Amino acid sequence: MFVVHQGRVVISKRAGGVEKVLTTLGQGQFLGEMSILNNAPRSATATCAEDCRLLVVDARTFEAMVRGNSEVALRMIQTLAARLAEADRQIENLLLRDARARVVHHLAAAAERAAQEGGGARLELARDELAARLGLEGAKVGVVLDSLEKARLIELREGAVVVPEPGRLRHFLDFLQLQSTGEEAA
Repeated sequence: MFVVHQGRVVISKRAGGVEKVLTTLGQGQFLGEMSILNNAPRSATATCAEDCRLLVVDARTFEAMVRGNSEVALRMIQTLAARLAEADRQIENLLLRDARARVVHHLAAAAERAAQEGGGARLELARDELAARLGLEGAKVGVVLDSLEKARLIELREGAVVVPEPGRLRHFLDFLQLQSTGEEAA
């Protein structure tokens, strides 16, 4: 297992010929715990996005930490529960067939998690990073982002997407899903 002491580590997985970014981990976050817990090979690829310093924790030390410190065990459970919830969101997103709906779904969910007491949210997310997270072509994501900006649902900034009103984006997603349901019925 590794703990990120400094830098950022990108976790990705190749499926169907496409490399999909699952998450990006920063200082204080950990990776590789699943292979220790499952006694199985790693299931994803970890790549340093910048210069990193990682702390290595072997299986024996990890087990001693969890057994000997209930706070470590509780934080591990909370982190794994959050990762499971994120995996559920990603599965829900992958079930959407329309690229536009997938982009809007991701942005709406991320903005709702990041919104400040009913206000907007700034998502530190570049176009290419969003495309990699969703497993979509960068050009398709760019077209969707541009149309969302024209509709004033988002604002594009250098390396970020600002969602002034996450609720409006969620309503637009509902509209897209209704539209999709209508097209399937026809």
